[in-house]
Amino acid sequence: MSRIAPRTLASQVVALVLVVVAAIVVIGSVLALWDARLTGDRTARETEKALAIGIARAPSTADALATDDPTEILQPMTEAIRADTGIAFITIMAPDGERFTHTYPEKIGLRYLGSTKEALEGHIHTETYTGTLGPSVRTIVPVRDGRGEIVGMVSVGVTEDTLMNEWLGRLPIVLAIALSALATAGVGLWWVRRRILQATGGLAPGDLRLMYDHHDAVLHSIKEGVIVVRDGHPALVNDEAKRLLGNDAAGFTGADVPESFLGEERFEDMLYAGGGRVLVVNKVRVDGDRDAAVLTLRDQTELSEATGELDSMTHFAEALRSQAHESANRLHTIVALIEMGRGEEAAQLATTDLALSQQLIDRMSQSIAEPALVAMLLGKTSQAAERGIELTVTDESELGDDVAGLLTAQEMVTVVGNLVDNALDACDPADPWVEVTITGEAGGVHIEIADSGPGMDPELLARAQERGFSTKAGGDERGRGLGLALVAQVLRRHNGTLTAHATYGSVVVAQIPGRPAEPARGGAEGDRT
Repeated sequence: MSRIAPRTLASQVVALVLVVVAAIVVIGSVLALWDARLTGDRTARETEKALAIGIARAPSTADALATDDPTEILQPMTEAIRADTGIAFITIMAPDGERFTHTYPEKIGLRYLGSTKEALEGHIHTETYTGTLGPSVRTIVPVRDGRGEIVGMVSVGVTEDTLMNEWLGRLPIVLAIALSALATAGVGLWWVRRRILQATGGLAPGDLRLMYDHHDAVLHSIKEGVIVVRDGHPALVNDEAKRLLGNDAAGFTGADVPESFLGEERFEDMLYAGGGRVLVVNKVRVDGDRDAAVLTLRDQTELSEATGELDSMTHFAEALRSQAHESANRLHTIVALIEMGRGEEAAQLATTDLALSQQLIDRMSQSIAEPALVAMLLGKTSQAAERGIELTVTDESELGDDVAGLLTAQEMVTVVGNLVDNALDACDPADPWVEVTITGEAGGVHIEIADSGPGMDPELLARAQERGFSTKAGGDERGRGLGLALVAQVLRRHNGTLTAHATYGSVVVAQIPGRPAEPARGGAEGDRT
């Protein structure tokens, strides 16, 4: 039985539908035959009733019954009518039941077999009765003369054998229709089976269920976001992709998938910044389906932040090595001056750069309370000096201890460091300068970085924040452009804003609002009372 039973989903569906269609055809055929039988009986009854009434109400019938030999007149007439209509018998009789006509002439003069009571009472009566011709359906109608008196009766009937033969004559037509319906259904189901086989790859329902369960388990267990795109719309988004895009599974909709993911473009290791995260996105086409693609999302937020911090520390270390190298050169020069007996010049050389450096450190330490930020700015200053760029921290800069609850030291270094790096790369080589202004208190933090470069319009600034776009020479969307994305991520986390404008140079402003003040308990009005 397991060999006979269909295995594939297509075969099982076709077999099930074929059974249903066959049942419908059989039931329909039986109902059609039953209806044909009922229709035939009803038609026969109506025909014999109309014929009996017509003969009984004909004046010639009553006139013939009044003669001495009614049979001589009525028998030829009834046989002619019976031959034309196919009726089994037409019997005209006296009120006492004596037959004047019959299908078999030898039965004339004998008593009529059947009920005559209703007809003698003036009613039309139809019944099924077994007479001389066998079981038959007959209708009896009284015959009245001109005075309205009953002078005879007319009985017209059709044998049940005749009705059965007529019904059996319709059986080949019904069977032909049923077989045609089954043949048509078979052809249609064969075509449906081919389409289902192509759609399911010839798999059985159990295989499809197992594949779905495994597919669902894999999508929920993997730690990468997966998005299946079909005809420019997201057809499937797993839970990890919803989380990485900054949305919960319950409220996620197809509109939450970025439009850049839904295009026809194929990309590899593209950096995308959005939803407070930096993601690495890959997109490949599905073999055999040009309108479908699969995207994978990997979270690189922590790695990108660590890379940015490491890059800042690397630049800081390089600046320290450069300063150490320059200090060694100055030290050799000072020693040589002392050996030459020029002690005053040696002392002046030793203290001048130290005083300037210490002055810069003292000024930054007094105005900026965050040591990590001071160290980073000192490193950027040395780095800028090596590149021939004048980096200045303005006198307006002042950052107190009360901003610690707004931004962490790591976040402050990330925002300022990346904005300064961008300014150093973007300033005009003919007049290279960068100016940093940092102010902050409990009411908010204001970071303003100006440079001599051309700047960015709002559209370009927004694009750089969202997709890791880079305007640097030789840059591309996969290898560079994380600076503003990381800055935007920190600002978005604290409901901050990032704007750009051109005044005395290219100016980028990062603004972080302060926390709303808590309402005082037991306020002044209560004190007044």
